[in-house]
Amino acid sequence: MKIYFIGAGAGNPEQLTIQGMKIIKKADVIIYAGSLVNKDILKYAKQGAKIYNSAKMNINEIRDVYAKYRKKAEILARVHTGDTSLYSAMQEQMAWCDTRGIEYEVIPGVSSFCAACASLKQELTLSGITQTVIITRISGKTKVPSRENLKNLAKIKATLIIFLSAGHMERVVRNLLHGYSRKTPAAVVYKASWPDEKIIKGTLTDIADKVKEAQITRQALIVVGDVLKKKNFQLSKLYNREYSTMYRKAK
Repeated sequence: MKIYFIGAGAGNPEQLTIQGMKIIKKADVIIYAGSLVNKDILKYAKQGAKIYNSAKMNINEIRDVYAKYRKKAEILARVHTGDTSLYSAMQEQMAWCDTRGIEYEVIPGVSSFCAACASLKQELTLSGITQTVIITRISGKTKVPSRENLKNLAKIKATLIIFLSAGHMERVVRNLLHGYSRKTPAAVVYKASWPDEKIIKGTLTDIADKVKEAQITRQALIVVGDVLKKKNFQLSKLYNREYSTMYRKAK
């Protein structure tokens, strides 16, 4: 058996990578995160594939499926939402496979923050404003190390992408104001790339009230930073006619 850990993308099944789709098409066993992964992706599954919804399983039950098929010449697709490198609980599964000599491969996906920024038509790194993006979350059941709390991160004033925190907007804003001004623009994207996607824009003055009014508490990303103003940034030197590159001479 070989396990493929696949990032399914933010929600739109057309954002599944070609590599991921090919594996799902030939997989004998599919374990997918049914609470977040778009079920339309299962349309790629071949007839007779055994399908498990990990939203209804704990880690021991997931491992039991791995163990059940480990000695069979089969392909197992473990389908996570977004990209497997962010908040996916993939590492603990790979570590378990390592201790048992189970072969696996990782196939990346389109993260929800990429899909959200595509919906916002937003570049996260603009010259003259910021060249840094911070991806984080607020403490909940999973605690954030104290050195990484929003109060500290806000002082950097980079572009901030906040996962898993839309249900705590007032606390998020309260912490962000330790670095950002109240006029700093913010956006919340609910279910990026899904048909029922919603985009809420504002500043740190009013974004919490707007999100509360929209009754958004989960499956949403928070984007904060001056890049959202989309003005007063410097043009890229990559295409500046006055700069030479290894492919062209300056004019």
